[in-house]
Amino acid sequence: MKVFDKYLIVFLLTFSQVMLAQIKFEAVVNRTTSPQNEMLRVDFSMNGDGDNFQPPRFEGFQIAAGPNQSVNYSWINGEKSFSKSYSYFLIPTRKGRMTIGSASIEIENKVYKTEPITVTITEPLKREEPQMSDSQQQMLKGIHVVTEVSKSNPYINEPITVTHKLYVGFNSSVRGFMETSSPKYNKFWNHPIELKQQKIEQGTYQGQQYRYIVLRKVILMPQESGDLVIEPMVLDIETELPTGRRDFFGFPEMGVVRKVFSSGKKTIKVKALPENGKPEDFSGAVGQFTFKVTPSTKALKSGETFTLNVTVEGKGNLNLFSLPQPQAPTALEIYDPISSENIGPGASGLQGSKTDKYTIIPQYKGDYLIKPLTFSYFDLATNTYKTITSDSIPIEVLDGPMLPTNEQVNKTEKIVAADKFYDIKTTTTFESAKPKDFLGSTLFYILIVSPLIAMPLFGWIITRKRRKDGDWQKNKLRQSNRLARKYLGEAKKNLSNKEAFYEALERCLHNFLKAKLHIETNEMSNDNIEEILTEKGIQKETITDFMNLKFACEFARYAPTAQVEMNAHYQQAIGVISELEKQFK
Repeated sequence: MKVFDKYLIVFLLTFSQVMLAQIKFEAVVNRTTSPQNEMLRVDFSMNGDGDNFQPPRFEGFQIAAGPNQSVNYSWINGEKSFSKSYSYFLIPTRKGRMTIGSASIEIENKVYKTEPITVTITEPLKREEPQMSDSQQQMLKGIHVVTEVSKSNPYINEPITVTHKLYVGFNSSVRGFMETSSPKYNKFWNHPIELKQQKIEQGTYQGQQYRYIVLRKVILMPQESGDLVIEPMVLDIETELPTGRRDFFGFPEMGVVRKVFSSGKKTIKVKALPENGKPEDFSGAVGQFTFKVTPSTKALKSGETFTLNVTVEGKGNLNLFSLPQPQAPTALEIYDPISSENIGPGASGLQGSKTDKYTIIPQYKGDYLIKPLTFSYFDLATNTYKTITSDSIPIEVLDGPMLPTNEQVNKTEKIVAADKFYDIKTTTTFESAKPKDFLGSTLFYILIVSPLIAMPLFGWIITRKRRKDGDWQKNKLRQSNRLARKYLGEAKKNLSNKEAFYEALERCLHNFLKAKLHIETNEMSNDNIEEILTEKGIQKETITDFMNLKFACEFARYAPTAQVEMNAHYQQAIGVISELEKQFK
C-alpha cells in the first residue's frame, strides 16, 4: 500500500501541474443584468502572456473607457503565477438581451477565444434631480458642449471643418468628463485632424467670454445633397458646486455633481453641384486648384526614359478625384503611373498636392507631340466650373531607328512586284515519273514512331494538368492573396505611421467592397455591409472577421496602437480579403 500511495501522490502532483499549466482566456462582466443608464465592466483575462488582442465589436454598447490593461506577476513558495487582463467600461445604447461577442488573443502561436456573454439591459433607473439653488443652477448654465461648423450650406464634396468644443464659464468648474456618445458623420467622407494636446483657450460663446477646450476636430465632405445630420457629442461631466455650508474654518464646502451635457444635432444643408456649364471631363474636383504637366526632358535618344509629372495643387477635396491621363503617339511607350500625395488639413479643409508620375520610353527617332491635358474643377470662390489646359509638349528623339513611313512601305512593295524574271538555268534535274511507294518511305516510319513517342508525352501532360487542377484550392488561395496584397499596397507603405496606416487600411477595405459589390461610399454603413455580404452567401464568421477589422481601424485612430498590432491587422486584412474573394459568387 505504501508503494501504491507514493505512485498515487506522484500522479496527482503531476496531473495538478499539467492542469495548472493549461492556458485560460475568459471574459467576465461585473453583472449580467444592468439598467440602461449605468455602465457595465467587462474583463478579458488570461494566465499567459499573449499578443494581437482583438476585442469584440460591442454591438449595442458605447465604449466609455478602455481598454485598460493590467499585468500581475507573483512568486509564492517557489510557484510563479502570471495574469493579464484588458478591461472595458460599456454604456448600453438600447434595452433587451444583448450579446458581447468573442475576443481573441494569440498565446504561444495559438489563438484562443472567449465565450460570448449574454447580458440583459433593463429600463433606465429614475434618478431624482437634487434641488439646487439659483446660484448652483447658474453655475451649471455656464457649461456647454458645442458643435461648430465652418459652413452649414456647402456643395457636394466641398470640405467643411467641424469642431467639437467644451465651453466653461469663469464662474463654473469642471473636475472631469467622459464621452458617452460620439458624433456620427453619416453620408460624409471624414478626415480626422490629430490634436497633439488639449489646451485651455479663451473665446466668445453667445456673446460672453468663456474658457474652452477643443475635444475633436474633423474635416467632412458631404457625399449627397439634401439635409444631412451630424449626430451630437454627449459628455458625462463632473462639476463642483457650493453646498451652502461652511467647514470648520469658515470656508464654503463644495460638492460634486454629475450631469449629462449634449451638443445637440447639427443639420447641414448640402447643395448639389450645378449641371449648367459642367465640363465633360469633370471628375468631381471641388475647391481651388492649379494644374501643371512637366516633363523631365524634351530631348533624348531612342530607348532612354523620361518622366512626365501630372500635378494638381491647391485646397479642396484632393483625395476624392482622379487626374487626367496623357495621350501621346504610339512611338512613345507610356507605362502606368506612380501616384503620390502630400495632403493635410488646412485653414479651410484639405490642402496640398497629388501627382501621377508617368515613365515614357521613345522607340523611334523623330519629333513627337504630347497632346494638351485638361483639368476641370468647381471653383468655390466664384461658384462656377473652370478648366485649365496645359501646353502641348514637343519631344525630340535625337538618335535611334526611323519610324517606317508609307513611302518606304510602297517602295518595298514595288521592288517585290518588279522581280518577275529569273536567270537562265544551266543544269537540269530529272525526277522519276514513277511514283514512289509510301510503304517504306521516311514519312511512313515517322508516322509509325510518332504515336509511340506522343502517347507517354500526352500521358505526362494530362497527369500534370490533373494534379494542378486538383490543387484548385491552393491556386485560388494564391490568386486571392495576390489580390489582397494589391489592395493593401498603400497600407503596407505606411506601417510606420499609425494614422496614415489605419486610414489607408480602412480605405482599402472600402475600395475592395466597392469593387466587388458595386456600391457607393454613402452605402458603406455597417448594417448595409453585413446585409449585402449575407445576401452574397458570405460565411458569418468571415463577415464577423471583416467587421471586427473595420471596427479596429476606426478605434485605432483614437487609441495608442503598438507596431506589432499594426502588423497583425495588416496580416489579418490579407486573410479577410482573401477569404472574401474565395467566397464571392
